[in-house]
This record gives sequence, C-alpha cells and structure tokens, in this order.
Amino acid sequence: MKDKYIITIDGPAGAGKTTIARTVARRLGFKYVDTGAMYRAVTLGVIEASVEFDSVPEIEELAGKMDIRIDFEDGKMLIFLNGREVSDDIRGSQVTENTSLVAAIPGVRYKLARLQRSSAGKLGRTVFEGRDMGSIVFPGADLKVYLDAGISERARRRWQELKDKGIDVDFGSLEEKIKRRDMLDESRGLAPLRVPKNAVIIDSTNLSIEDVVQQIVSLAYRDKP
Repeated sequence: MKDKYIITIDGPAGAGKTTIARTVARRLGFKYVDTGAMYRAVTLGVIEASVEFDSVPEIEELAGKMDIRIDFEDGKMLIFLNGREVSDDIRGSQVTENTSLVAAIPGVRYKLARLQRSSAGKLGRTVFEGRDMGSIVFPGADLKVYLDAGISERARRRWQELKDKGIDVDFGSLEEKIKRRDMLDESRGLAPLRVPKNAVIIDSTNLSIEDVVQQIVSLAYRDKP
C-alpha cells in the first residue's frame, strides 16, 4: 500500500464512526484522527474564556488564536489546546452540548479544515472521521465511507454507552437530542452533513462492528493502492 492513503468516514451522530474508524485504523496499521475532538477542543476553549456561544465574531477571533495540536501515543490520538493535553476534558457534558454550535461557525471550520489537511501531509496513511471529511476537507480521499444507522438504533447505542459508564439517561430524551443534532448538522449553511460524492454508503443498523470493519478493510485493499 502506498505511503499516503486517506480513508474518510463520515456520518451522523451515533452511527458508530469513532469505534469503526479506530478499529479500521488499527486493523490496517493506519493513524486514526477524530476530527470531532478538534471542534470539542475549540468549544472547551470558548467555555474557559467565558465567551457566549452566540458571540460569533468573538469566537472566530478566539479560535484564530488557539493552538490546536494532535499527537499520538501508543497509537492513541491525543489533543492539545494551547500546549495543554485536553483529551479527557473535551468529553464533558457542557462541551458535548455546545460543540454543534461552535462547529457551525465559518471561522472555526476554516481553521480546523486547514489543520486537518496539514495533518494529513504529515501522517501518511490515515483514517479521518467526522461529518465533512469526504465532502469538504478531503474530496479526493482514496476511500470515502458514509456510515449511517437508524435514529432509534443510534440512540440505543448511545444509551448503552452511557449506561455502561454508570450514567442514567432517559432514552426518549436521548433520541430527541440525536434528532435535533441531525437537523442542525444537515441544515447548517456551511459544510452541512452530506453523503460525499463517490462514497460507499454502509447502513450499520443491523450489522455488527466486525461486519462493518471487514467491509471497509476489504474496500481499502480492493484496488491494492
């Protein structure tokens, strides 16, 4: 396989992108980049600066000054905000609830798209996971996958994930949050969630993780790049 090979995995919230992308990368010996973590890092920076989420010009100015960096340790992606490792801090509920708002801001998206493209040049064989990887950031990716699943199944997976962490959440409320997230992602004016051109669509509703991973790994080797 050639030295630089990019796989993009796009899809809505709760489709299993993170688990699938991480497993595919490990199976192929690729780096795995969770681009959503970059948006979470900016959101954390906004929260820590006490900037209101409707203050778009202020957020764009703040984001422009942020030093967002990714690194890898034992194959795991770490993310740094202004020199501080924040891989765990960005998973808090306040960050999770507001990342979609920050991700819809043009200045933030432009900054992070540039960072993602520059990272690709340094990382070589990489799986990029997000919501606009194949459609906007890497339209010329070697392999583009759009991973989907029914809303109820996505809500069930998220509910199970939270339950396993000891977090009690109402299933109906969780399902509504995912519906709202879909609506925000699909209707935003800049880089809306779309199926990328020439992407392979995989509906994982009735598939196991291994089924999906095997499909993507097989696709990566199909053309013997």
